[in-house]
Amino acid sequence: MKKIVLISCFFFAFLAVFGQGSAPAWLSENVRALRYPEESFYTGFVYYFVEQGKSQQSIVENAKTEAQADLVKQIRLRVEAKTQSNIYTQNTKGNYSETESFFSEAKTAADAEITGIKTETYYDEKEKKVYALAYVNKYELIGYYKGNLSLNITQIEGLLQTAKDLETNGEKSKARQQLEAAKPLFAKVRYAQDLMNVFDPNMSSDDLQQQKTETLYNQLVQMQARLAQAVYVFVESTEDLFGTSVDIVANKVKAELAINGCSFVDDNEDADFKLRIRVTTRSSDKKDNIVFCYADTAIELFDNHKQKVVFSDEIAQKGGSNSLDKAGRTAMANAAATIVEKLSNWVK
Repeated sequence: MKKIVLISCFFFAFLAVFGQGSAPAWLSENVRALRYPEESFYTGFVYYFVEQGKSQQSIVENAKTEAQADLVKQIRLRVEAKTQSNIYTQNTKGNYSETESFFSEAKTAADAEITGIKTETYYDEKEKKVYALAYVNKYELIGYYKGNLSLNITQIEGLLQTAKDLETNGEKSKARQQLEAAKPLFAKVRYAQDLMNVFDPNMSSDDLQQQKTETLYNQLVQMQARLAQAVYVFVESTEDLFGTSVDIVANKVKAELAINGCSFVDDNEDADFKLRIRVTTRSSDKKDNIVFCYADTAIELFDNHKQKVVFSDEIAQKGGSNSLDKAGRTAMANAAATIVEKLSNWVK
């Protein structure tokens, strides 16, 4: 009879400790070390007392967030150490300029979350305590960021090729937009490379696609330098040829300035300068069957960076031909040549 009582007491004690709602094994540091070894996992672990007046659910959610943050912090500290090491190495070798800026972008443009994190929680009713464990498999992370790396590099290659095509066609403003779209992708590529290197320090440069990344980045920097030398102009013109609306002056001005390296944009916000042209024609005189007229032209050059008019003038150019229309067109062509000459010191 005593044996039965003793067995019953032991059974109920067992249920009280290990039965339904019992503490999970991962509360033990030794168990966590066995289940989630450092060579294969990153982990984050926190616990909180449930304060009076606060709900259990809110404390559990806070604990999950903090456990994940603890895990991410460990990874970020390693990435930052690797980044600083890379900055020192690149500056010592002098492989390319703006190295520190490049790595800074990599840190700030990266996603705040590490993908694939799993979280478990436990609430100890007796002690009013909440525990949270976050963990992620390093090799799953390597697989994810390897795919992410390749995807971003492919997108960069596409953007740079489009930028080259646009530059060849003289559409420099659009080419510059493609380069701006590529820059944050480089930051994501570098971030993925640093993460993968932290996850597996023995990963090869081929797996990290480091040479391709540096080649593409140098292409972007060189193209940016070329495009920065061009002046972008937005032209707004109103031209009246004896009652007919034309674009004679604007077209000739664009053609001449393009020879000097200027590019023209369709949106004033993309321009360095806004050029306003106003032209009207008037009849002058007639001599030996040659009709003469004037193209009265007002020009105004507005610097979008300085936000002010930097040059303005009024021009009256004469032209002659065997008809009023042709005389007006000649006068307009002469006015365009004068405009280009006057703008040469400003738009170059």
